[in-house]
Amino acid sequence: EGDRPRPPHALRPRAGDQGAVKAKSPARLAAEKRGRQGERIAAWWLRLKGWHILARRVRTRAGEIDLIARRGKLVIFVEVKARATPAELDFAIDEHRLSRVAAAAESVAHDYIHAGDDMQIDVILLAPGHMPRHVSNVWMGG
Repeated sequence: EGDRPRPPHALRPRAGDQGAVKAKSPARLAAEKRGRQGERIAAWWLRLKGWHILARRVRTRAGEIDLIARRGKLVIFVEVKARATPAELDFAIDEHRLSRVAAAAESVAHDYIHAGDDMQIDVILLAPGHMPRHVSNVWMGG
């Protein structure tokens, strides 16, 4: 129950919570907009490759999963990274980030995985003017 998305009213500060919600900076808002755009492009790319998008932006206590998709008996939990240049993509993902995605995937897998299914953690890397790069099965646990 704690890992399921909360309704909008549950996201408001409760009486007695410390401090108010801070306004996001223009730079943060722009970064979030770019992230959402990257997730839309990645979802489009996956659909073209025969994947069915099961969920987007799934939030858990462990972290957020950008996309969850299925093709046949394989369910993938996808981290999407968009950068200004392809060179920056080589540094966009690290073991710490992947471990958070893996933990988040474990916490919601029961909602998406059926008996006989396989699951994996994938990454889609995006840079303007370049084809998306889909890196499969990037997390082996640790």
